[in-house]
Order: sequence, then C-alpha cells, then structure tokens
Amino acid sequence: MKRANFFAWSLVFFSFLLLPAVSWAQNNKANRPSPPATASGKIGETTVTIDYSSPAVKNRKVWGELVPYERVWRAGANEATIIEFSRDVLVEGKPLPKGKYSLYTIPGESQWTVIFNKAIGQWGTEYDERRDALRVNVKPRKTPKMHERLTYVIAKNGILMRWENLELPVKIK
Repeated sequence: MKRANFFAWSLVFFSFLLLPAVSWAQNNKANRPSPPATASGKIGETTVTIDYSSPAVKNRKVWGELVPYERVWRAGANEATIIEFSRDVLVEGKPLPKGKYSLYTIPGESQWTVIFNKAIGQWGTEYDERRDALRVNVKPRKTPKMHERLTYVIAKNGILMRWENLELPVKIK
C-alpha cells in the first residue's frame, strides 16, 4: 500500500514539474508545426504588414481537402491572419480604411472571397460575418512552382498568397 501511495505522489510531483515546460512549449509560437511569419512592405506610400502562421503541405492535398472549398478559412494556421494598412487603401477597387483586420477567405475552385474583418485576435475560424469591413472576389491562379509553406508577399500592386500549387493575387492601391 505504501508503494502505491509513493508512486501516486511521485506522479503528481513530476506532473507539476512538467506542466510549466509543456505550457511554455505550447505558448512558444516558434515551436509550433505552423510557425509564425510576417510579410511587410510598401504599396505606394502605404505600409502593409501581414502576421500569419505558416502551415506546410506535408504531402497533403491542400485545396478542396485540407482547406475545404466554400467554407471560411483563416488564411493561415492557428490564430486568424492579421493584415495592417498604414493608410486608407482600395482593395480590388473598393475602399478600406487604414487599420488592422483579420484576414479570412472563402476558397472556391475558380473564385475566392477575401474578407477583411474588424475583429482581431480570434483563434482559428472564430469568425463573425457581422464584423466584416470588406469582402472582395478574386481569381486564384496555378503556379509552376510548388510552395511547401504558406507565404504572403507584398508586391507593388497588392498582396500575393502562395501555397501548394496556387497563388492568390489581391490588388491594392
């Protein structure tokens, strides 16, 4: 009986020792399978910054399977992707005030909806359509190069999201 109690108390003791280490590893975003990434650059006079988590393909079919068509997607992994504009912009010809937005998409086979949402800091797809600031439709295109990790690029005429065999251009002025 004493041996069983010793074992139980030892287990409790070591659990308390390991708990902070496990908690730290989960909170250390760099150790995640989809690590944090940032894309930053200028479009004209506007500084654009995108903070996102970068998942990998890992021999999976991304579009239509891992990321289903016709469902809201956080445009990255873990927390919702955040995009920030230092000035008012036109996105696909539609006005969007300067500020920070959660970036969501609704992927489709031939057309995507790109959503700029006013709620910041949501986990995953804790998405509330009532907080949308802007929605635009864009056409994806195939890329000749495979992109293992999700990446965003700030280009002179907008942003590009690249992952697997797809590139999603969004025009911004």
